[in-house]
Amino acid sequence: MAEWYEQSFGEDYLLVYKHRDFQGAYQEVQKMISWLKLPQGSSVLDLCCGMGRHSLALADAGYNVTGVDLSNVLLREARAADTEGRVSWYQGDMRAVPLEERFDAVVNLFTSFGYFEKDEEQLKVLKEIYRLLKPGGRFIIDYLNPSYVAAHLVPHSSREDEGNWIEEHRVIEDGFVKKQIAIRSAASVTTTEAASDLGTTQADAERERVYYERVKLYPYEKFRELLEQAGLSVEQVHGSYDEDQYIEDASPRMIFVGMRA
Repeated sequence: MAEWYEQSFGEDYLLVYKHRDFQGAYQEVQKMISWLKLPQGSSVLDLCCGMGRHSLALADAGYNVTGVDLSNVLLREARAADTEGRVSWYQGDMRAVPLEERFDAVVNLFTSFGYFEKDEEQLKVLKEIYRLLKPGGRFIIDYLNPSYVAAHLVPHSSREDEGNWIEEHRVIEDGFVKKQIAIRSAASVTTTEAASDLGTTQADAERERVYYERVKLYPYEKFRELLEQAGLSVEQVHGSYDEDQYIEDASPRMIFVGMRA
């Protein structure tokens, strides 16, 4: 059976997360540039680049950018947006990146970490970041703040978008934050509600597409321990892209900035 991350980053992902805009990525990259302190022309790897929003913003800022992602669907979108071919795009697993080149910086953004069941698998990702960095190379890992997630978790939300009804259920369970995403035709939702006494019909069930997401919740100290095991030295930890310092009970994110030890 395929893992959740092999199934969830397909065509429907583009619908569920289409609110992630390029303008926001450009603003975040400006902050990242100030943290990385690298001259223009430096080589940057965007590990788990998705649709390439940050990769393209980094290229616009004058960096030599490579983007790697597991999803061919998201890479297709990235290539389509990269009309001038400024970024080198590769398909690959973040635990075994198919590159031998070393980079001045590696960035891993918006909780593209913690996807696996075992700590050993997450550690493989961090060791790959170490391997892919030049000696003294710098990294940014942008991860959720588990305390903030627990305090602000929305168990259920729903919305209509492009004729689709999207329902999201969230729960914290066994040390993971888990999300179930169900997508149906908005028209079928009305039909199902009208016939709710009869139960869901087979046709309704066939129209529904269900996806799962799962991220391991690593508290601050445990995450730092994993980074140290991989040979990555932390210099700063920000709580958001507003550059505020990380506060366990208040910060929405844990953004680690550092270098290969």
